[in-house]
Amino acid sequence: MKKYIITSLVLLLAVSFWNCEKDDICAETTPTTPKLVIEFFDKLNGDNNKNLTNLQYFEINSTDTLTSNAVSTLSIPLRTTESSTTFRLILNGNDNDLTNDIIDDITINYERNEIYVSRACGYKTNFILNELDGFTTTNNWIFVSGIANNIIDNEDETHVKIYF
Repeated sequence: MKKYIITSLVLLLAVSFWNCEKDDICAETTPTTPKLVIEFFDKLNGDNNKNLTNLQYFEINSTDTLTSNAVSTLSIPLRTTESSTTFRLILNGNDNDLTNDIIDDITINYERNEIYVSRACGYKTNFILNELDGFTTTNNWIFVSGIANNIIDNEDETHVKIYF
């Protein structure tokens, strides 16, 4: 009788481990919702990247302000619950002199595509920038802007190019 109880317990323990799935843990390498990648170029020589110094940027209607210095690329999160996101970019925004700030508002219009990743990771959202008005700006310091890749499914490539 003892033999049957021990065998039953071993079988029960083995079955409980067998039912665990790898989806119960979301690995750090699992792709998540990608950010919009904006790359900045020199308006006089369009092949050369241009670094932004003293740049502040934030989403309109948000209290989070981000500051970047000497970068030529920004990765900006898009709203997953809306079909557009508007950001404000302020050149010379990190100094105390507000008179030299140059402000441009950028509106990104897109379609959302939710993709099921796994039970542990949930969903991620990919975006498709609208062909006609996927990216608009107030053009205060931005000379020209354009969509380089309207499908946002990773952060490995530039989606929008800005010349200033």
